[in-house]
Formats: sequence, C-alpha cells, structure tokens
Amino acid sequence: MRSTSKTILLHEISKLNSKLDQWNPFSWYKQMREHNPVFYDAEQDVWNVFLYDHAKRVLFDHQLFSNKKERSLIPVPRVNNRSNVNFCDPPEHRHRRALLAQAFTPRSLKEWEPRIQAIADELVADMEGQTTVDIVQQLAIPLPVIVIAKLLGVPSQDREKIKAWSDILFYPYERETFGDIADQKARAMKEFQEYLYPIVQEKRKHPADDILSDLTKGEQLTDMEVVMSGIGLLGAGNETTTMLISNMFYSMLFDQPGIYQEMRADSTAIPKLVEEVLRYRFPVAIDRQVAQDTTVFGHKMKKGQIIIAWMGSANRDESQFANAETFDIHRPNNQTHLTFGAGPHFCLGAPLARMEANIALSTFVKRFADIRPVEAFDVTEHLIQSATGQSLKSLPICVETA
Repeated sequence: MRSTSKTILLHEISKLNSKLDQWNPFSWYKQMREHNPVFYDAEQDVWNVFLYDHAKRVLFDHQLFSNKKERSLIPVPRVNNRSNVNFCDPPEHRHRRALLAQAFTPRSLKEWEPRIQAIADELVADMEGQTTVDIVQQLAIPLPVIVIAKLLGVPSQDREKIKAWSDILFYPYERETFGDIADQKARAMKEFQEYLYPIVQEKRKHPADDILSDLTKGEQLTDMEVVMSGIGLLGAGNETTTMLISNMFYSMLFDQPGIYQEMRADSTAIPKLVEEVLRYRFPVAIDRQVAQDTTVFGHKMKKGQIIIAWMGSANRDESQFANAETFDIHRPNNQTHLTFGAGPHFCLGAPLARMEANIALSTFVKRFADIRPVEAFDVTEHLIQSATGQSLKSLPICVETA
C-alpha cells in the first residue's frame, strides 16, 4: 500500500464512516465541544480544536500555527511553486496572494455580475415547464463551473471535463484504496495541466480580459505556475459554491420548511439565508502546522505537529451563536461564521461564491412560486463523497411555476 503519512484522513479522527454521518456530523461536533474541545489523535499525531475562539486563533495566528506544512488534509496533489498560496505564510503569502486577489476585488466582481446573471437566467429558464427539477444537476453544479471557466478565460464548453478533473483532484483519500486514488489524481492532474498549458501560452501572446491573461503579464510567473494557479482556482471555484447552492435549497426544504416564501416576498432576506446556510450546514475543517512548542490551548503541542480547526463545529459554538443548533436567517451575527476561514488566508473566492449564490436564488424565486421535496426523499440516496465529507449529488424537488 502506498504511504499515507503525509495525508490526514479526517474520517479516521471523527470515526464517522457512513455517508449519512459525514453529511450530518453536527451531533459529534457538539459532543466534542462539550467534552473534548481540544483533542489529540494519537494515531495520526494531530491536534483538533472545536470551539469558535480556538478555531479562530488557529486561523489568525500564522506565527504560532503555520500554513507551511509537510502534511495536510487537503487531498489535491501538492505542486510546489511560487504561485501556491496554500503552503506559505506572510509576508511571502501576501505577494503570492496579490497576484490572484485582483480578480476578486469588489470592482472586478461588479463587472462580472451581469455575466453571472445571464448564466443563471439561462439555467433557470431551461427548468421552466418541468414539474420536478434536480437543483444540484441543473443549477448548483453548472453555474459555478461555467462562471469560473469564463472568469479564467477557459472555453465554457469544456466544463464537463473541467468538473470531472476537479472532482477527482478533490476526492478524499481512503486508506484501503489510497494507491488507486493517488493514481487517479495523478492522471487527472497531468490531463488538466496538458489541457491548460497551451491555453496559457496563447494568453501570454494574445491576452484577453480574464484571470489567466492577468497572471501571464510580466515575468512574475512561469507558464506552468500560471497553469497550477488556474487549476487551483478552477477546482476551488467549483465544489464550495456547488455545495452552498445545494445546501441553500436543502435548508429551505428541511431545516426551515416554508421559508422559501419569505425569499419570494423579500429579496433582502436572500443574503441572510446564504450566510446562515454557510454557518449552519458546512462541515469544513482547515489544518495548520504548529510552528513552535505551545500550551496556548492548555495542552502541550509540539513544533511540527498538525492542528485542525473544525470550523463546522466552531460555527455552532453556543458561546458565539445563541441557539446555535437552530437554523435562523435573522440571527444578527451569522456572518461571523468561519466557513471561509479567517485572517491572512481568508478565502479569496468568498465574494464570488456569495454573489453566485445570491444571484442563483434570486433568479430562481422569480420564476417558481413554491418548492417541495419529492415524496419519500431519502438524503442517503443522494449523497456523494467529497473533499468536505459528503455533498449532495442530486436534489430532486417539485416546483410550481410563478
């Protein structure tokens, strides 16, 4: 069996092995917050924190908890180059991040808003006349991949293979099949690189109004470094936003049935729903490496060990969010969730993900008067394993035309 020593397997820490448990780990989170808020997993030599303040400290304090790490729970094969913002700290991180950040400024996104709206209009219009739609397959999956492909300057008609490569690269490892999964990832990475390389070369010769063209300007990055940046953005721009849009509809159907009518009556409620879904229904975690011996959380942590901040648990910490186990879009501080991280490594794509989710739902509610789950819906039948645990691969819902 190929070594898994550099890969952290989250389900072996949580002992949540079934699809349903990984989809709904929140009772385990609560148990850990109450009885084991700082937990050491001896099998993988990994520390784990579950409280809001602890997780936020791990994310913010790069001097004590470094992003330079030899091991990671991130399942994408690591390629070290100057463009990789996932394995460095400030001040080096600030320079690398600046090369990508210009594409996600409010001004840049404002320019993209009508184009995103046009994509959402087309996808939602294609649903009209249907009594049952699969919101994951017909909206949550295609919208993010089309948007990020256009944003980067990649042919949108190639979105299916881009999505396929991204899914493979972010697929979590299993100890029993580690070698097979690693081989699949290596093939996907090679094919993805070979696909993007000539596109990047053409962008350098004939730049356009897109991210890849911006990254080729000057001599800051080589062609391969631009390729790897593109792969990272294409992959990261898919899964999180797909999961967000899927979970929004799931929450309206099951976490607070009937709230869909509030979205239709008051469009200002849509951003509040987006933030509460990000807080309430995202089982995410981030790892860092302990940079120096410390007892900051009351336990002796050694330099070089890995520490995981379970943000999905932190987002339900009662000390930060009153009645945290209740889905409440009118919660006054729901936007303080940690789903997109915090500090210097706060997710670059967060504003884009929020914009896509808001546009997707606002476009949908204008065309459909109501939604309801199909009869005998069983979530376990509609789950797929993903880098963040379990995501919905399909969500069939009955719709009424407005």
